[in-house]
Amino acid sequence: MPMHKGWSSPGEHRIPDGLAERRHEQAEGPPPQNGPVRVGVMGIRGSFSEEAALEYARDNHLGRIEIAELVTTARVLAALEAGEIDLGVFALENSHGGVVYESVYAMATHRFHIEDLFEIDVNHTLLVHPDLDGREGIDRIATHQQAFSQCRMWLRHHFPLTPVTEEPDTAEAARLLASGELPPTTAVIAAERCAELFGLRVLERRIQDLKFNFTTFVAASRMPS
Repeated sequence: MPMHKGWSSPGEHRIPDGLAERRHEQAEGPPPQNGPVRVGVMGIRGSFSEEAALEYARDNHLGRIEIAELVTTARVLAALEAGEIDLGVFALENSHGGVVYESVYAMATHRFHIEDLFEIDVNHTLLVHPDLDGREGIDRIATHQQAFSQCRMWLRHHFPLTPVTEEPDTAEAARLLASGELPPTTAVIAAERCAELFGLRVLERRIQDLKFNFTTFVAASRMPS
């Protein structure tokens, strides 16, 4: 299957020792405030990071939250350092796709406290434009690199000759298809919720190679000054 933008097959997925220490830096949570807790996520609405942030907020009784769609981990951590958000949520590692290197690199260059490491179950869905008749009309698949890694064998079996191109976020790929910024012959891999959010059609559900597919997320707060 053709791959683009220099993707590599996952090898040994191990968090570097220097970053392992950051796992154990603990803070006392976002500061109390009267307004909503501002949570920055790696992605946009409909992303798995948004899903993780909503789950974390519910489980930790954060009350009202306001989601900032920051797309990348680097932007999440930069916003934390600048005091623009109270909490950041981003993916760190997947049980099948391995380490999210984008996050590892960003963690190495920013200062922050780790509030928690937690997992959510990730189910990938193949979404298409509502005007597309069927899978025969698909000439390209767009998604985030991690989603590709987690669905590699399914894609190899069902779309062996279809090129896969990288987008910065699974939900962003869905938004681009819905807005016409990607051709209607493109399929995207994203959360099923994106079908409702952006008016797309579900073609296949649960296409990840491992049906029990978990991603570890970081909930991070600002380093006290």
